Amino acid sequence: MKDISIYFEKVSTALCEGVLNAVKLENIHSESGFPEIDTKGIAIIYVPEFRNSNGFSGGGANDSFRSSFYELFQGDNWSDPIYDLGTIIPGESINDTYFAVEQVVAELVKVDVIPIVIGGGQDLTLACYKGFAALERTINISTIDSRLDVGDPSESVNSKGYVSQLLMQRPCYLFNYSNIGLQRPLESKESISLFSKLYFDICRLGDFNADFKRAEPIIRNSDLISIDFNSIKNSEIGLNDYTNVNGFKSDQICQIAKYAGMSDKLSCLGLFDINPNHNSSSDNLVAQIIWYFIEGVSQRLNDFPIGSKSTYTKFHVHLDEFKDDLVFYKSDKSSRWWLEVSYPTSEKSKYERHHLVPCNHEDYKEALNDKIPNLWWQTLQKLS
Repeated sequence: MKDISIYFEKVSTALCEGVLNAVKLENIHSESGFPEIDTKGIAIIYVPEFRNSNGFSGGGANDSFRSSFYELFQGDNWSDPIYDLGTIIPGESINDTYFAVEQVVAELVKVDVIPIVIGGGQDLTLACYKGFAALERTINISTIDSRLDVGDPSESVNSKGYVSQLLMQRPCYLFNYSNIGLQRPLESKESISLFSKLYFDICRLGDFNADFKRAEPIIRNSDLISIDFNSIKNSEIGLNDYTNVNGFKSDQICQIAKYAGMSDKLSCLGLFDINPNHNSSSDNLVAQIIWYFIEGVSQRLNDFPIGSKSTYTKFHVHLDEFKDDLVFYKSDKSSRWWLEVSYPTSEKSKYERHHLVPCNHEDYKEALNDKIPNLWWQTLQKLS
């Protein structure tokens, strides 16, 4: 593992002294030095980079959320070490910051440490993606956001327009992109049409509110999840800078964080567009999002793609218009479902983590009624 300590500033002495040992953070970047990362775990990283963040440009660093997190009690089954690596200081140019985040994410993911990247604009999602690209790993990205943030590819990247830049990266290591929480009044029909043409997934806020389990397969299929703090209902945060009157409730965003942690595929979590002018409510919410994510990680069951599907129950469903059956799998560990989609054998190394698509029991019942699940069609188009 390369030396990544050069990118970090230590956690302030005052915050370190406030640790109550509740979360048992023995691995804090403090006066005693940078923590030695010698096993898989979870790493907290703060990046106060707001130069391309619409609304918070010029904001300074404020890591007071750490105090709120340090005061929480650890979960019952937490066993992996939690590293607080400190703060990545913004570089001379914003591209310097992007490069630092890319390098840190790549090195941590390589040794099975899950980075929780907190702070600056959601454009840092692109830097996190580049960390996976540096490892030549094809991934799925999901955003928890009220908007799609497509942007104009001819313009510079920013927190409200970075997806087009991500799609233009070559070589491309993006297999699928999903959104959870879209609010139709806040997004153009052109951007929604683009997502449809690319066979990307959208779970609108109304669909999530009707049944939050609809989002679980999308989350379970993600390698990188990026949460926009602007997607949370403004009354839940208590800051005038946030104006989303119909966003997620605080308990919903914590539930999403827990689902993300439980996913054996998830390797990086981003929590972005957090106003540097925090208040105690927003600090506590950030702390609890982190807590629930770690709680989810502690409940992982080594399902696909980490574990083998050989012990799963296999279901064949015959459809009248198809020669081959649809094949579903149900985990013997978690009772979660997957749908198998064939892919070219020549692309095995590229797609073997993506041919089993997380789904719900409802998708299986839909197939029993001779209806092909939409996610099968979408995945087939990307594999072909």
